[in-house]
Amino acid sequence: MPGGVRPPALMRFDCTEDAIKHVASSEEIFALERRDIRGVTFTTFKNGPRTLRDYLDLCLRHGDRDFLVYEDERYSFSEVHAAIQKLSKALVTDFGVKPGDRVGLLMRNCPEYPMLFMAIACAGAIPVFLNSWWTSQELEYAFAKCEAKLAFVDEPRSANLDPFAEALGVRQILVRTASMDKVRSFWDIIDARDKTALPDVNIDPDDDFCVMYTSGSSGHPKGVVLTHRSAVSAIQSWLFSIQVSNLMGWAPNPPIDDSGNAYQPCTMITTPFFHISATHAGFMLALWIGMKAVIMSKWAPVRAVELIDREQVSRFACVPTMSAELIEAAAAMGSTLRSLRTIDSGGAKRPASQVAEIAARVPHAMPGTGFGMTETGGPGIGMRGEPYLQNPEAAGRLQPPLMEMRIVDDEDNDVSVGEVGELVLKSATNLRCYLDEPQATLEALRDGWLYTGDLARVDEQGVITIVDRKKDMIIRGGENISCSEVSAALQLHPDVIEGMVFSIPDDRLGENVGACVFLSANCTTTEEELRDFLVPHLASFKIPKKIWLRDTPLPRGATEKIDRLAVRAEYLG
Repeated sequence: MPGGVRPPALMRFDCTEDAIKHVASSEEIFALERRDIRGVTFTTFKNGPRTLRDYLDLCLRHGDRDFLVYEDERYSFSEVHAAIQKLSKALVTDFGVKPGDRVGLLMRNCPEYPMLFMAIACAGAIPVFLNSWWTSQELEYAFAKCEAKLAFVDEPRSANLDPFAEALGVRQILVRTASMDKVRSFWDIIDARDKTALPDVNIDPDDDFCVMYTSGSSGHPKGVVLTHRSAVSAIQSWLFSIQVSNLMGWAPNPPIDDSGNAYQPCTMITTPFFHISATHAGFMLALWIGMKAVIMSKWAPVRAVELIDREQVSRFACVPTMSAELIEAAAAMGSTLRSLRTIDSGGAKRPASQVAEIAARVPHAMPGTGFGMTETGGPGIGMRGEPYLQNPEAAGRLQPPLMEMRIVDDEDNDVSVGEVGELVLKSATNLRCYLDEPQATLEALRDGWLYTGDLARVDEQGVITIVDRKKDMIIRGGENISCSEVSAALQLHPDVIEGMVFSIPDDRLGENVGACVFLSANCTTTEEELRDFLVPHLASFKIPKKIWLRDTPLPRGATEKIDRLAVRAEYLG
């Protein structure tokens, strides 16, 4: 299968660079060229799907094999292909969607979610992935910013739109109920149509594909604008990396059971579809390869074990907290997770002890790690198998073949091998811009290079370690949380004079939100009252787990800025 995942190659390479050159030169789907995009020259793939419209047709080569599985619902590749075609045509004829229009998606994970974002993209419109955990206030800001006038929602999220939908002119289409049952009127849109071709629209590879929101280092979340080329190139990059790994001898065990019978490769989508790990590394990667994709509407480790055993899941991709909880649940249930072949992690750093535990307790599954960002379109840095076991603290090696890397000091000079600097990445998968944020775009993107805000070092073997963040951000179980956003919400309380928000260690989530606040004299505000105050202003995962109250100002340095190191030392030791 061109570009697909193959059994371990008979040819073996000892040098990663030689393996990369071999894959690029020997497989047509991975042929490379240099191309000017918006005035910047990038390495791009010469062949393969050009847009999401082309990409959809990859479904046809997998026919009636299982594709999407959700609870007791099951959809083949052919059925998904037909549903997306019908939905895309309905968007144009029934809802008046035009190329370039933005359409909101706000719901829990369900099969309709990926069908919708593909249908929207195939109509030349732009799906906007909205965080389903946001409050009404956060959603109102995002809808005002993206100007989406049509939104596909589930019942609980619809209630969060009600306070402002009419004022902003947002039309809501209900897809699932509060109990996650199908809404018949939505499926009538699909069922009422005979199989039909996609809308007759022209889409360029460098046209906008979607908007995904990410928490920046300050203020409100920013909309990351990604192109069709970005999305397709991200999948090709991951498939390219798999081929390189196979040639280096780092291939996982094939999906063959204890009786010698092959089973369909299968991935489990555990993270929300408003994350690139679910849309790209989950759904879209499965579509290309022909993998079955088991969708979880929300994370539940016991249910995950049941589904892995029932559906013979071979690939489990998650944030580190999930893999730890999965292994514990499996042990309690007496499951060996026998079908698993890879346990990949991203979104946050996996503790070294967890890497060793996976190798010991699930020896038939190869552990892997990846560092990517919404802004990079998903690809970035990664590592699997023995190299990861030998370097569990590292993020991995630069993912070939499109990604270029620099590590720079504050004057934008390249630092020496082994020295720490800011990680800077260039790729055709990178964001086009931040939505309606020209200054933030200029700061992040310079001549095609994305300044990540992460501090890193690289060794002589090309192994990259992320050591810290320049950005003022917390990563809680894979979710990015802006310290400035939480601090601003705290300071809306009349008794809070000033405050500082910072990360605190969390055994389960890696990091959690902590805060200290200087309160006005003689007030009686409690920690619990402050948390309750934040409920309408912030999504629940952003509300501090611990708030320290103080009756003296926060310590400051010579520049009169709050001394963050001193505050952390005072409360965390």
